[in-house]
Amino acid sequence: MATLTTTQTSPSLLGGVVIIGGTIIGAGMFSLPVVMSGAWFFWSMAALVFTWFCMLHSGLMILEANLNYRIGSSFDTITKDLLGKGWNIVNGISIAFVLYILTYAYISASGSILHHTFAEMSLNVPARAAGFAFALLVAFVVWLSTKAVSRMTAIVLGAKVITFFLTFGSLLGHVQPATLFNVAESHTSYTPYLLMTLPFCLASFGYHGNVPSLMKYYGKDPRTIVKCLIYGTLLALALYSVWLLGTMGNIPRPEFIGIAQKGGNIDVLVQALSGVLNSRSLDLLLVVFSNFAVASSFLGVTLGLFDYLADLFGFDDSAMGRFKTALLTFVPPIVGGLLYPNGFLYAIGYAGLAATIWAAIVPALLARKSRKRFGSPKFRVWGGTPMIVLILLFGVGNALVHILSSFNLLPVYQ
Repeated sequence: MATLTTTQTSPSLLGGVVIIGGTIIGAGMFSLPVVMSGAWFFWSMAALVFTWFCMLHSGLMILEANLNYRIGSSFDTITKDLLGKGWNIVNGISIAFVLYILTYAYISASGSILHHTFAEMSLNVPARAAGFAFALLVAFVVWLSTKAVSRMTAIVLGAKVITFFLTFGSLLGHVQPATLFNVAESHTSYTPYLLMTLPFCLASFGYHGNVPSLMKYYGKDPRTIVKCLIYGTLLALALYSVWLLGTMGNIPRPEFIGIAQKGGNIDVLVQALSGVLNSRSLDLLLVVFSNFAVASSFLGVTLGLFDYLADLFGFDDSAMGRFKTALLTFVPPIVGGLLYPNGFLYAIGYAGLAATIWAAIVPALLARKSRKRFGSPKFRVWGGTPMIVLILLFGVGNALVHILSSFNLLPVYQ
């Protein structure tokens, strides 16, 4: 058993909070108002809070298991040791699937928002071509080096934060209570549309692969890491709440039907907001923020997929080795983006389906197994067996909801 030691000096708490919050918050947030329009604001907030609670605790369960291993042990290492080869293969496939499907989603999103951006400048650039060109640019940056991605991400994240506060400060100032409370449809029903929001909520709180990274960052200091997970996920929950308030308080509920019918991509949502706000400056801010949100998510996800594939296939860090990894990383999702450019909403939903395995089901099983083997001497998630059962049911329930939705067995707001 690994020696349980703690580093002498810990970096600041803020760094870990930013890592978690920055990982969670991305272009996927643009799907939330569209898929939640049936359940509308208050029921959607209930779904988000419930998902936040479950996803926070599943992350804490990974931490509980991880603390029994040496610093630097990956999610794969822990899963293989505690659950065996079979679960490790299933977990690995689900991680690769999520990263691939999100890469495709961001190619789709980048194409749509760049098409909208160029249209604002009276230039007609097809979404397919824009997405393809942007994917090649990101592929080049990722191929160069991890340092290049880090520098580019820092620039994009800084710009995203600035435009976020400028955009949402303005959006909240335009919120109409009659629109937010859906006064025009006083006798409508919201609860039938609640279940189908859950896989999208789950996909919007993915950070679990970063838990082992935080242990590298802080050492075996569970108190600090727990705070990072709580504050980072709460930051994401707060920003999602503001985003729903800003969109559902400005766009009337029936208009979301048209947005969904057009594919629900980012450009359609931005156009709808622009149409009701009638503010040229706010329209510009929305477009700029959307571009930075997509870019930061795209860089983060593709770097994760790139590193995962390099490790899986044993490609070295030479120019040729990185070129092979880049081909494997980008060619499949680029082909998908060219063949089906408007699959953003579907892709986020399928990411939620696969993420149930490594973000809910596997963490609960890891906590159960690690308690049997190690007794969790450093840290134990509160709630005992009932909490493990809740997280398992949350994961299985999410998968079931997505499958039912795929076969059109759940009500759809249309």
